[in-house]
This record gives sequence, structure tokens and C-alpha cells, in this order.
Amino acid sequence: MHTFREKGENVSYALIFTKGPGFLMREDHPDAKKAFGPSVLAALSGVPFIMVLGNSLLIPVLPAVKNALHLTQFKVSLLITLFSVPAGLIIPLAGFLSDRYGRKKVIIPSLILYGLGGIMAGLTAIFVKHGTYSLILGGRILQGIGAAGTAPIAMALCGDLFGGKQRSQALGIIEAANGFGKVVSPVLGALLGLLTWYAAFLFFPLAVIPVAAGIWLLVKEPRVNRATQSIDRYLSSFGGIFEKSSVLLLTSFFGGMTALLLLFGVLFFLSEHLETVFRYNGLRKGAALAIPVLFMCIASFVTGLLIKRKAALMKWLVAAGLVLIAVSLAALGIFQQTVFFFVAISLAGVGTGLTLPCLNTIITSSTASERRGLVTSLYGSVRFFGVAFGPPLFGLLMGKGQPFMFWSGAALAAAAALLAAFFIHSRDITVGAEKPLPAHPEKGQDQGQAPSPAPAGKPRPRFAFNPARKPTK
Repeated sequence: MHTFREKGENVSYALIFTKGPGFLMREDHPDAKKAFGPSVLAALSGVPFIMVLGNSLLIPVLPAVKNALHLTQFKVSLLITLFSVPAGLIIPLAGFLSDRYGRKKVIIPSLILYGLGGIMAGLTAIFVKHGTYSLILGGRILQGIGAAGTAPIAMALCGDLFGGKQRSQALGIIEAANGFGKVVSPVLGALLGLLTWYAAFLFFPLAVIPVAAGIWLLVKEPRVNRATQSIDRYLSSFGGIFEKSSVLLLTSFFGGMTALLLLFGVLFFLSEHLETVFRYNGLRKGAALAIPVLFMCIASFVTGLLIKRKAALMKWLVAAGLVLIAVSLAALGIFQQTVFFFVAISLAGVGTGLTLPCLNTIITSSTASERRGLVTSLYGSVRFFGVAFGPPLFGLLMGKGQPFMFWSGAALAAAAALLAAFFIHSRDITVGAEKPLPAHPEKGQDQGQAPSPAPAGKPRPRFAFNPARKPTK
């Protein structure tokens, strides 16, 4: 949004992009509300919600899968890992395609592929008698490839659509939707598990349909400058994005990966622990698994509303959230009482909810829109790697005893908190400082290139605002 003085009053206008030239529109104009309204944000929020079901929905049924297919603890953890690793590897390519061809052209086919992977895994469990486990892993890999083009690209699209304090609020809602998916999915997964253990796989395609339709029909993608370089040059630009803010980005990436590694490691541990120690099954187990992510969801939403343009606050919320995770895990290694156990994992969820929305805003605000897909794709990759390695890591550490497992996680969170405190600087966070991109490149200029500077002594003509100008159809 940009504020102009009209008849002695400050009036807010949005730079709207359509199939024709860009134009300024009053913020209270109905078309502006349609372009950036709640329905758009709801459609975008559906993407991370559906993506997070890919792992969280299965966590309650992993013990049943283990028993049905006669798997070891490590093998059953691969159902999470072999979804997340392919996603992490493919995300940079998805970012390249979204920067070059558009966000929606990547998100919608990715959602379809995600649903097809679920169909493959579910039908394999029903009709295949031999090699079932391997084919289910194949379906999970296919789902992971589809997931690569979902939430990270939706985050980039959110950064394209919203600016300033609206961006931090929108990204907070996106993270809250991600967290809400983690809250709902254990309960939903437990309910589906009451039918049969493979019902969760068949649920994925059903959930994809309304989300893909919402993105297609409700989200009008802005016409930003698109990258036009070859994939070789694009891959070589990975190093270029770290030239000015390498420490900021690397620290933020490590913080996001650590938070999700520990969250999914704890959830994987809980899925087994609730059955063997607390004797929780079915819906009761799903509700218990939802406790830490419910607190994370609430904290994410509140954090997104609070941070706005407050760069210094973001830094300290990241550090404080990681410290809270570290303290909670360290305490779990000492105290094992039931009430304290659930209080501690809830506080760890709050710490995660403080950390992730701030990191989302820091990272999406670090580059211009034509490179935002690359940056958010890299961030999405490390987040997926955190999710991938959390369950097998905690599965291995469980063999060395619960105190050692929790204290190791606490040490990792404490290290990430120290890095955030020392290397995230508010002066490097430029929330809301980004200028709007031109609706069209100048004559003779390729899209994806920066506008050539105006000749010395000849200032560039300013945009002539006409309040009566109608949207281009």
C-alpha cells in the first residue's frame, strides 16, 4: 500500500496488477478488497495446511503401520523421512519455476501430484500383497515431490501480494494455518486410523481438491518481473543471494530447521510414548499429540499480529522462542511426571510458534520479488530437512535413554538461540522497505532485469495518478 495526499487527506492506494497495465487503486475500492481480501488469504492458507497433513496426519497411525507391515522403528520413521527429503531436494527447482513462470503454475500441479502420491500409497496397501512397504515408500516420495511446490511457493506468493505490516500479519496467518494443520491432523489421523491404517493415505487426494480450486479461482497473481535467465545461471545465483545478508539468512535457515527438527522429533517420540507409557489410543492419543502444536498455532497467530514492522522485536522473539524450546526439553530430561510432561511439551510448542513467523517475515523480506521464490525455496528445503531428520534422529537417541535424547535436543535449540542473538541484526531486516515493481518493463528491457537508471540530469517521469481510471479487463 502507498499513501498519497488527495484533497488534503492521506489516502491509501494499492498498486494493482491485471492482464493489462498496473494502476493505483484506493484501498477501500471493492476490486482492491477482492485482490487482497480474506478469501485470497484463506486460499493461500489452505496450501500450507494441506502440505502439513503429509507428515502430521500419519504420526498417530505409525505404530499401526509398524505392526501391520512388521517394521522396525527406524523403517517406520522412513515414511516421514522419504516424504521430506525429496521435497527438500526439489524445492529449489520449484522456486526456479515459480520465479520464471509464475507461482500458481507451480502450486496447482504440485497439489495434484501430492494427491496422486496418496492414491498410490493407499491403493498399494489395499491391492498389493508383496513389496507393499517399498511401494508405499514410492508413493510417499511422489507426495514429497509434489509438496516441494506447495507451501514454500505459497509463502513467496504471499510476499508478492502483501507488503509492510500486512506482509508480517499475512505470513503469521500462513504459519498459523501450518500450525492449525498440525493441530487437526493428529486428531484426524487417529480418527482415520480407527477405520484402517491406510485410510490416511486415501484422505490426501480428497483434501487437495478444494485447496487447488481455491488457488485457481480466488488468487489473482500480480504481474511482477519474472526471472528470464537459464537454469544454469539461476543455479549459479544461489551464492549471489547471500552476498549482502549471508549471516542473516544462514542463521535464520538454521533456526527454522532446528525448530521443526525438534518439533517432529518430539511428536514422533510422543506417538510411541503415549501408547506404551500412558496407554493412550485412538482419539485420546490424537488429542494428546495435538497439545504442543495447538500452543504453537496460537503463538504463531499472535506473533504474526504483534511483530508488524518491528525488526528488533523479531530478532528477540526468535531467540526467546528457541530458548524456551531448549529449557522445556532440558526439563523433560529431568522430570517425568504426567502433568509436568504435558506442560513442558506445550511450552516447547509456544517457543516454536514464537520463532517461525518471525523467521518467515525476515526471510521473505530479504530480497526483491523476482528472487523471492529462490530464497523461500531454500528456506523451505531446510525446513523439510529438519522435518525429515527429526524422527529418525529421535528414534536413534531413544535407544540411549530419554534424558540423553531430550538434553541433546535442548543443546541444539540453545545453539540456534545463541546464533540468532548474535547474528540477526535489526538493521539488516528491511520489512516494508521494498518498492513496488513496475507493471511492465520499459521499452527494450527484458522482464527480470532491473530498470535502467534515468540519464543524468533527466529525472524519470513520475506515475500520473488518475483516481477515475478503471481497471483494465
